[in-house]
Amino acid sequence: MTLILTHPAPNGGPDAPGVDFPGIPFSRLLRVEWGKATDTRAARWLLAVVGASTVGLMVAPLLAPSSIDQTYTSYLGFASTALSILLPVVAILTLTSEWSQRTSLTTFTQEPRRLRVVNAKMTVSLVMGGVAAVFGGLVTAVGLGVAAASGRALDADLNAGVVVGFVLFVLLNVFMGVALGALIHNSAAAIVASFVLPTAFVALGQASTLVGEWFDPSTTLEWLLNGEWSGHTPQILVSVLLWVAVPLAFGLVRTVRREVK
Repeated sequence: MTLILTHPAPNGGPDAPGVDFPGIPFSRLLRVEWGKATDTRAARWLLAVVGASTVGLMVAPLLAPSSIDQTYTSYLGFASTALSILLPVVAILTLTSEWSQRTSLTTFTQEPRRLRVVNAKMTVSLVMGGVAAVFGGLVTAVGLGVAAASGRALDADLNAGVVVGFVLFVLLNVFMGVALGALIHNSAAAIVASFVLPTAFVALGQASTLVGEWFDPSTTLEWLLNGEWSGHTPQILVSVLLWVAVPLAFGLVRTVRREVK
């Protein structure tokens, strides 16, 4: 005997009329992506090296007061150097994990709206960048405190522009990694590109003033880091457009359209 139900069960199902299934909450996506970004062995080692290198580089201006400027900006520069080298690699791994680890089918089956997954990854990268900037600021404060306690004179050149520039410098470096990861979808290739491409533009910038002042991120973001906004804002914006906005836009389109296997 076969029993045919002509009405859905009280709780309904995905195809039940009048029942709205909102999908996976964004907060849950954030928790999952945060776990992917921080709970793997590679990510933990990278984050540990980022922290250790930030502290290690802060020793340089303390040990070489005669050859390194003893200013607040100089100390912040050493902290930002460590954060700008390996932190973008963590962001790249976050954006490429689905494609490099072949989990895209599982992820995008559970959440077919791919842009929500990418937004969660970008939000996690933004939070990591913000935490890293705060950590770099605390390490800098400790370094300055040690320098002041040793009796050396410090040039108190710190202002709101320098602080904002430091935070933006860290976040933009992170989002350069995000953009490359979203565009390339391969961890190794994106990491190589993150080191090779800026180096190539440094070489081109030495041959051409136009390239160096408008497209070389080592120059434009250095102005940002030092709080030198006046006269350099257009160059900084063009550089951000080239290294962050454009590749990220193409990366989002590619992520949405790429076939999942």
